[in-house]
Amino acid sequence: MTRRSRRALPATLTALVLLAASVLVAVSAIQLALGEAPLLSYDALAGRLHDTTWSAPEMAVASGVATAIGLVLLLVAVVPGRARTAPLDDRTAVSVRGLRNALRTAAHVDGVESAAVKVRRRRVKTVVRTRRSVPDGLGDAVRAALEQRVGELALARPPQVVVRVKALRSTP
Repeated sequence: MTRRSRRALPATLTALVLLAASVLVAVSAIQLALGEAPLLSYDALAGRLHDTTWSAPEMAVASGVATAIGLVLLLVAVVPGRARTAPLDDRTAVSVRGLRNALRTAAHVDGVESAAVKVRRRRVKTVVRTRRSVPDGLGDAVRAALEQRVGELALARPPQVVVRVKALRSTP
């Protein structure tokens, strides 16, 4: 059970463009019904389109833009989004945010000042910072703590744990 991110931004932009076109047509129709000069003149638009040939440069540009927008929207719809959950088994999962927070907490072993964790599909990258002048063995301790926490969570596909240690400069 892997949930993917929603395509909220492309859907919102498409909806806003369609809404703007609908409002423009509705305002013009209401103005025509009231006997006023429409914001978008149907006669002028129809005359302009009637005079334009298929080989006109405007048509090539418009069709290119429409094709590019369509391909981008199709690509966004087909390519899977970033996983929002990590599967535990066939029916249960843990959120990637929750997994990251649990691993960040586990990375705080003795000597670790701060920890940054990035959870990806197959790998967990952790950068820990310490004030120790000689951080020997700290990376192994953090890796062991993280692997223990991953084991406790019993993920369906346990990720590889990568730890990098950065020693902070000591303040006088």
